Amino acid sequence: MVKKSQGFRVKTRKKLSREARYRPTITKFIQKFEIGEKVIIEQEPTSFKGMPFPRFKGMVGEIIEKRGKAYVVKVKVGNKIKKVISRPEHLKPLFLR
Repeated sequence: MVKKSQGFRVKTRKKLSREARYRPTITKFIQKFEIGEKVIIEQEPTSFKGMPFPRFKGMVGEIIEKRGKAYVVKVKVGNKIKKVISRPEHLKPLFLR
């Protein structure tokens, strides 16, 4: 028997899907963030590059550095601090009021 592959997007048919004609705006891909800014991790299904692991979906983190086109986001998971590398199209600014 051949072992079933467990790729990056395994079991995400409903989770990471959009309507057929959906096209994100270009501003989502070129948005800029400052170090120390709070962001929400939200995957953009149309872009595979720089997508964070689905476990971090909906989490709030803080930008700690810029790495090429991507950003490093510090996220607290339980008692641990995790670093998530993500491109800007998968991040959304958090506005506190």
